Amino acid sequence: MKKTHIILLVGIAALIVGLISFSADFSTYDTIRSAKEKPGKFVHIIAKLDRAFPVEYDPIKNPNYLTFYAVDSLGGKTKVVFHNSKPADLEKSERLVMKGKMGAEHFECSDILLKCPSKYKDDKQQLQNEVKEQTSMK
Repeated sequence: MKKTHIILLVGIAALIVGLISFSADFSTYDTIRSAKEKPGKFVHIIAKLDRAFPVEYDPIKNPNYLTFYAVDSLGGKTKVVFHNSKPADLEKSERLVMKGKMGAEHFECSDILLKCPSKYKDDKQQLQNEVKEQTSMK
């Protein structure tokens, strides 16, 4: 074999190893029910804060302990334990993207991403009136 062939094969092997290592980070979103079927496996869950239960956070007692209940779009419900400080505007959040592992009793969350209502949402009627005003001025 020529040196170029060997270098090319080593490069292809390195590329395959790199793609395999990155594919571990690619994951789909799970429901709470499907996450309960995979205890201990790292999953992403999209849910909403269940306002029927209180958010438990006491920064004086333990600033790195937050618990709340989350419910997904299919009605699955779980207790969430987050060992970090409480995200700002958690209660105002429209949706939560949570990363972590499902335990026997609760979801052990390692990261929370808040999906807040869009600041660009306007009242449809108000937007239509503004468009009509702008077109009538021309």
